[in-house]
Amino acid sequence: MDENTMDKQSSPKSSLFDGWNAPPNLVTYSRIVLVVFFLTLDILAGAWGENNLTMRWVAAVLFIIAASTDKIDGWMARKYNQVTEMGKLMDPIADKLLTCGAMIVCSAFGELGWWVTILFLIREIGITVMRFFVMERPGGKVIAAAWPGKLKTVFQCVGLSMLLLPFWSLGNGQATPFWMTAYYFLTYAIIYVALVLCLYSGAVYLYNTFVAPKRK
Repeated sequence: MDENTMDKQSSPKSSLFDGWNAPPNLVTYSRIVLVVFFLTLDILAGAWGENNLTMRWVAAVLFIIAASTDKIDGWMARKYNQVTEMGKLMDPIADKLLTCGAMIVCSAFGELGWWVTILFLIREIGITVMRFFVMERPGGKVIAAAWPGKLKTVFQCVGLSMLLLPFWSLGNGQATPFWMTAYYFLTYAIIYVALVLCLYSGAVYLYNTFVAPKRK
């Protein structure tokens, strides 16, 4: 047995659970907890927050806080060299729980078209399943988010934050002012841009996983 073979056999295999309790991962776990509180308040507040306006404001703020922690754990992982396989896996899952959960509730309340949410869900669930599939293959690695996916998340979170904030309540029951019409036009435009990026980034993931390796 040569020296190189011995080195390969003796080197420890990287495990998914290595570094599971690293600080950046703890931030990711806390985001998942925030998702539970956010969804509970959002559902109880009702469509557009008509059942309880205060709950809708709080739910929107929790959504914004939870979405913001995505940048915090990513920054911590890179700065302190604590990028782990668990972090690469759980970070996008936490994002999907937050954004997809919000979109499902918004669609159920008639605030967002179901066709938008369904397209998002098909892509998000499909890519998540693909990540597990790739991870289970011999020598498989968790696929980190590429820039189109990251940009999609930014647009999606900004658009959903604008949709969740009940600015309609500032109209004082009068005829819809121009600023409110412009606000919601911009809100839905941002969400549609996120949808385009969502589908494009999904295609990029599929290409990088199944096509690009065969060309090497």
